[in-house]
Amino acid sequence: MGSRNRSIRFKIFLLLLLPLLMLSAMWGFALKLTVGDGLVLLRSKTLYDTIGVASTDLGTQIQVERALTAGVLSSGQTTSAGLTAQQAKTTAAADRFKRSADDEAARDAMSDELLAPLESLLSSLERLPTIREGVSLGRSDRLTAITAYNAIMDDLFALYERLVSVPDLVTFQQASAMQGMGNAHEMITREDALVRGALASGTMTADEQNAFSEWVATRRFLYGKNRPVLSGEMRAPYEQVLTSPLFDRFTALENQIVNQVRSGGPLPADAEKWSPTIDQLILRLDSARVKASEALSGSATSVATGIMLRILVAGGLGLVVIIATIVFSVRFGRRLARDLAGLRDAALELADVRLPQVVEKLRRGEDVDVEAEAPPIKATGSNEVEDVAHAFSSVQRTAVEAAVGQAALRRGVSQVFLNLARRKQTLLHRQLTLLDTMQRRAEDPEGLEDLFRLDHLTTRMRRHAESLIILSGSAPGRSWRKPVPLIDVVRAAISEVEDYTRVSMAPMPNAAIVGATVADVVHLIAELLENATVFSPPQTKVAVRGEVVANGLAVEIEDRGLGLTPEEYDEINARLADPPEFDLADSDRLGLFVVGQLAARHEIGVVLRGSPYGGTTAIVLIPRTLMMEEGSPGALAGPASRGAHAKPALAPGGNDTDISLSDTLQADLGLGGPAGELREVRTLAGELAGDVPGSVPGGAPGGVPEGVPGEFPWETEDREERTGASEPSPFFTPAAQRTEAVPSAARDDLSSRSLGSGFENPRPAAAPSASPSVAPPVPPSSEPATAAAGVSANGLAQRTSKQRARGPVPNGTHAGLPRRVRQANIAPQLRAQSQETAPQTPPLSAPTVEERSPEEARAMFSAFQRGALRGREDSDQPGGAAPGDHVHNTHGEKGDE
Repeated sequence: MGSRNRSIRFKIFLLLLLPLLMLSAMWGFALKLTVGDGLVLLRSKTLYDTIGVASTDLGTQIQVERALTAGVLSSGQTTSAGLTAQQAKTTAAADRFKRSADDEAARDAMSDELLAPLESLLSSLERLPTIREGVSLGRSDRLTAITAYNAIMDDLFALYERLVSVPDLVTFQQASAMQGMGNAHEMITREDALVRGALASGTMTADEQNAFSEWVATRRFLYGKNRPVLSGEMRAPYEQVLTSPLFDRFTALENQIVNQVRSGGPLPADAEKWSPTIDQLILRLDSARVKASEALSGSATSVATGIMLRILVAGGLGLVVIIATIVFSVRFGRRLARDLAGLRDAALELADVRLPQVVEKLRRGEDVDVEAEAPPIKATGSNEVEDVAHAFSSVQRTAVEAAVGQAALRRGVSQVFLNLARRKQTLLHRQLTLLDTMQRRAEDPEGLEDLFRLDHLTTRMRRHAESLIILSGSAPGRSWRKPVPLIDVVRAAISEVEDYTRVSMAPMPNAAIVGATVADVVHLIAELLENATVFSPPQTKVAVRGEVVANGLAVEIEDRGLGLTPEEYDEINARLADPPEFDLADSDRLGLFVVGQLAARHEIGVVLRGSPYGGTTAIVLIPRTLMMEEGSPGALAGPASRGAHAKPALAPGGNDTDISLSDTLQADLGLGGPAGELREVRTLAGELAGDVPGSVPGGAPGGVPEGVPGEFPWETEDREERTGASEPSPFFTPAAQRTEAVPSAARDDLSSRSLGSGFENPRPAAAPSASPSVAPPVPPSSEPATAAAGVSANGLAQRTSKQRARGPVPNGTHAGLPRRVRQANIAPQLRAQSQETAPQTPPLSAPTVEERSPEEARAMFSAFQRGALRGREDSDQPGGAAPGDHVHNTHGEKGDE
């Protein structure tokens, strides 16, 4: 099996191995003595042509930039045009050096000893931007910048020392001496950079003076060590410079700076001669180095010529044959490998580039041209290679066609889902409308309770149908023209959850969601609430909070379940941030997939994280483009306060509770489903909360807005869209348009009974007004008046039945019902007693309220609703409504919640 996995090059080598071994036996010994030196020489030449030339240019550019940087810093500036231009040259030289270091031939010629200094130099070059940034920002002084550049030059000269590798000992010694002379030249450039900066500033610090003295000593040591080693041809150019008067003046200036300059002191007077002296000296030293290098190259050439002659003589014809054989094998192997590599690249391009692009286009619904996406693979070489290329072309064409077919199949399945969901959605809308009509006609409390449960189940079925539509890539048909208050959006989401009684809603801010996105936001929050209730213990609560933040509107849903691991949170958040394509095999988290699709559609942020209680907290961030706040154009107008002592209405978070009035009534009455029950409870809760002064925290309305009685304002708007009603329905009824509908005593009694078990309110109720001027005459009635605090279910039913028999009441409501007037139905004895005792009676701290059983409370509210519904039915009859009253369509299609 191992031989079958060998490469083509190896198998070709096996074919030629026997003749190569025979030739190798003839001239092996001679080749061993000569080829080693030849290979070393060959590697040295390759390294010099690539890394050596590039590194020399790099060193020159760094030296110039170092001198300019010191001059700029000494002048009090951080940059200049000349320095910027030089930095560009240095960067270009560094790039050329990096390319030469990455050259394949240079890497092959490098030894292990050369890799370490090369990597060190490459690492030092990465610090160039940091050094320049420190200079431009003024964080580096003159000596710090020079020292940073010196570190790069030290790594460069360490690389030079490793590059000097020749088989001849004499040549190696001469090359090493030349390297030492180059290091001495580097010390001179360091001195020049420091002194030029000091000349610009006029002083030299103690650290700079110490560094200058160190460089002078190093330079003199290097010249003294390497000058005697150089041969006559290489030493002569240097001797002309080092023995000249110019070099003597340079040495004298060095001595003056070393001996006379103290910490922070001025430079010697002759220091002004430094620049012209050093410029001439550097030019002459560069010329001497070039001449010495030419002499060294000539010496190395003669050595290399002798080595090559020995190799040719020792190898002879056998070496020529072996080289020809190797060259032929390498070229043939490379060509065959290149053809196969082309096939491999084409296959990888198909798998990694073209096929994913085709899938992505199909996912976006774009048309795909199979011919353009799967072009034939072009191959050159043998017939076998071309056959393999044709086979690969067939494979890629089949793969693209399969992807297109799968996409068509997915679209077909999605269309089937969409059609079924649309049909189901239509039937559910009709069923909800029918349930709405049945609820309005029902009189039996138990039957009405069952209708409410059925309404709730139907609402949940509608949400699941909309989930199918979303999974199919379409959008549900529900929409609203006007913004909807956040509190109504959250309530609608709660009503679509099975365990809605466990959801605890905190006060919501006075903000609204634009109508076009209300349905999707409701669906998104409902899915998260459903997930929170399902994966948490049944005895725990699920908290919902909302707040306007800097980037929009945040809704936080927190449960107290088991939670997830950090890895699972990361995976889910990644899927929510970038929803993948729907996979039929991954059906365990359809709800989260629907949430991700809705969030991506409207750029809503959804993040899951751990809760301090051990459960999960879901944070929904609705962007400002999808919301409206109080005070913005088109925003909701909250109800005005009714007085200085107004208290909050019965709404979520009000009256020391974190659940809404509708939730409280459902829990106390034992109702089963929110979809239908919320309709009844909202009707009653609206009349109760509408008579309590103040507004709901966060801008929620105190009562039920205008529209169909007992519905959310956006339900009325959706009903108007289907029925063609043109009369606008505001989100909140202004305080000036709301009338006092419940007597004071009755209102306080009902508000005290609307919260908690037994309908007891821990807050003290306001004392009933005793002023006789606010109590109009009691309207005639054949039934005795009943106290507001003790109304029974039968009494409410009888009074409602009598009211229906009497027909429309003058000055009544739009539905023909009589308007309740404060203390209008109070017993005369109680009114008289109240008038007599009002001046002497102190304010009550806490009224004593008789506690009713849940059955009595349910019967009372059911009777109250039946009377209200009968009143609406009477108003629908000809002549049943007062002149000018607007009669609402209570039998139209049910609005979407």
